[in-house]
Amino acid sequence: MTEEKRVGGEGFSNRCVPLLQTDHLCPLPRLCGVVCERTRLYIMENTALILSAILEDTGAGNTNCKVAVVLCRSQAAEHVDRHKQHSMILVPLDTQGVKIIRPLTVFGQDDASHGGHFEVHFDNVCVFLSNILVGEGRGFEIAQGRLGPGRLHHCMRAVGLAERALELLCRRAATRQTFGKKLYKHEVVAHWIAECRIAIDQSRLLTLSAANAIDVLGSATARKQIAMIKVTAARMACKVVDCAIQVFGGAGVSGDFPLAQMYSAVRTLRIADGPDEVHLSSIAYMELRDQLQMSTAKL
Repeated sequence: MTEEKRVGGEGFSNRCVPLLQTDHLCPLPRLCGVVCERTRLYIMENTALILSAILEDTGAGNTNCKVAVVLCRSQAAEHVDRHKQHSMILVPLDTQGVKIIRPLTVFGQDDASHGGHFEVHFDNVCVFLSNILVGEGRGFEIAQGRLGPGRLHHCMRAVGLAERALELLCRRAATRQTFGKKLYKHEVVAHWIAECRIAIDQSRLLTLSAANAIDVLGSATARKQIAMIKVTAARMACKVVDCAIQVFGGAGVSGDFPLAQMYSAVRTLRIADGPDEVHLSSIAYMELRDQLQMSTAKL
């Protein structure tokens, strides 16, 4: 069974899969995603109604994008478990009531390479009930199935980005001089280099540990390890890029070097797929639970 049929069922396969198919000449994304806690989903006979909402949509600017995946809060959300309050639903972008308003930027970057970020209005949008993925109230389940490995991929890229930033830092420190000596001979710069190396290797090992936990235990059981590396890798990369920018001086925040764009990417990562504070609260809860279980077992 294909992933499309497993998640979307026959209705999805018949209507929406053709919109997602690409040929080898144009391997660009045909799917975008929108999320908004205030978006309400109402079920009426064989249709699903998305009431008026203003959302940020990632990838909607790509000319090949045909379908949006919208995360909605179901009408009866207050009466069910919090993990079963949301649904994911497929909405073709040419559906009546869908209107792409304007492009948005992140730190001044439009991220046009993958379709950018857009303000999109949904005004009483009706689609087939079968467009709901898996079933009503199972949006959180679908999201978590992707978010665990997805967060790990973010962290792997953050480690690679930090390596590149440290390489640029070292080259600059070895070729530029102030006060009669090369930058790396200034103790503060030498310490930055050492601390960056330590932080990168720590994050790499924690990433490997989280990946192993996913392989051995599964994403659900490895939640703590995933949350730990999500916080650690983003903070580490921010620190390394910041040190590199400082060594480059004004050139570091210009468009002549990639450091400014690197910083915008990794700083955004501290918010994407869950802000640091949410992950820290989860880590603390799981650590307290594990410690109490061990204490009880010892008694």
